[in-house]
Amino acid sequence: MSALESLDARGLLCPLPVIRTQDRIKNLQPGELLEVVATDPGTMQDIPAWCRVHGHELVTEETVDNESGEGLVYRFEIRVNA
Repeated sequence: MSALESLDARGLLCPLPVIRTQDRIKNLQPGELLEVVATDPGTMQDIPAWCRVHGHELVTEETVDNESGEGLVYRFEIRVNA
């Protein structure tokens, strides 16, 4: 079973969610999972594109209507590849 790390990028605007994702993944081992939660709608294009360019697997990608008043929240699960 892979470890699951979490990155809360809510409230951050482009390019910060991708930069924070890249910084966090540098500290993870191949096979580990990183969950990224963001509120910037641009992450729906940016995170999958970043994964393709850097060879990481996008395991989960979902949009959730957050009931706490934040509006839409975008959640990604990324498997770190070597």
